Amino acid sequence: MARPTPLRDVHESLGATLTDFAGWLMPLRYGSESAEHRAVREAAGLFDLSHMGEIYVTGPQAGELLDYALVGHLSALVPGRARYTMIVNAEGGVLDDLIVYRLADQEFMVVANASNYLMVAEQLRHRAGGFDADVDDRSDAYALIAVQGPRAQEILAQLTDADLAGLKYYAGLPGTVAGAEALIARTGYTGEDGFELFVRNADAVALWQELMKAGEPYGMIPAGLSCRDTLRLEAGMPLYGNELSADLTPFDAGLGRVVKFDKPGDFVGKAALEPLRESEPKRRLVGLVAQGRRIPRHGFPVVAGGQVVGEVTSGAPSPTLGKPIAMAYVDTGVTGGLAVDTRGSQEPMDLVELPFYRRNK
Repeated sequence: MARPTPLRDVHESLGATLTDFAGWLMPLRYGSESAEHRAVREAAGLFDLSHMGEIYVTGPQAGELLDYALVGHLSALVPGRARYTMIVNAEGGVLDDLIVYRLADQEFMVVANASNYLMVAEQLRHRAGGFDADVDDRSDAYALIAVQGPRAQEILAQLTDADLAGLKYYAGLPGTVAGAEALIARTGYTGEDGFELFVRNADAVALWQELMKAGEPYGMIPAGLSCRDTLRLEAGMPLYGNELSADLTPFDAGLGRVVKFDKPGDFVGKAALEPLRESEPKRRLVGLVAQGRRIPRHGFPVVAGGQVVGEVTSGAPSPTLGKPIAMAYVDTGVTGGLAVDTRGSQEPMDLVELPFYRRNK
């Protein structure tokens, strides 16, 4: 049975369509998916992301443990900053993509995807042997609420005296929001400016309601997982299970930059990943824009000259572009003449560099 978030009653009162996502009962949409999408692009959207996992790594060697366990150089983070990174297996395959926040000198928070956080916590504990550090999965204690969109700062500023204007992208600070203690992070998964608020479960409902009141005059509306997916797709952001998997390395996904070979010491997957630094992967991740109206979906073959040259990883109508779009892995060297086989019909595609959408900063 799917597990509810602390905001389930709120979602039901708003008429949300709820769905089982990674074992959680989550709001898919509240009304129109395209309206929710446009609200985030033009004003703001309010998201319940309480299904994400929060794993704390603490102790004198917490940074060194994370340097060994993950591909990034996390001990180099200064308190208050965050970094996108990955955990890989010994073969270099991606087990999950993560955001790591350094909260204090000896305290880090690792945020993992809902479908993977139990595995990530287990892997971190396994890799902690020999390090003076503790791994504590605190996912059950926290709710995560996100305000995303160009009006996000104006909305949140009404409810906190934290220095939002001075908070950089991929940074976080402790603060009080509408009376609730929170970690306020300038991060997100939409391609827009915005904030993610980590709060205790008991504070989630009151905080959501206060955010809704503050955001209503600015055009903010609640937004579900469906529009979150089209937003991240337009922004060219990978989704674990689609663009990332244990069968793919960070280099396959065009994200080799997150692998830090210059950090001190060894790390899990280093021996497998090092030979890939200078080699070209067999396939590369690209963007596709449909010339017609058929929607390329996950798993559909990409063809050129009658031959299969790739596979769609994510596809959907783009409310911003007004056309169907997709991310796909295609054979390196293929530069055009592409189509997607949509159930027997060949839908011509324009190949574009990612992302499809980049906000004005």
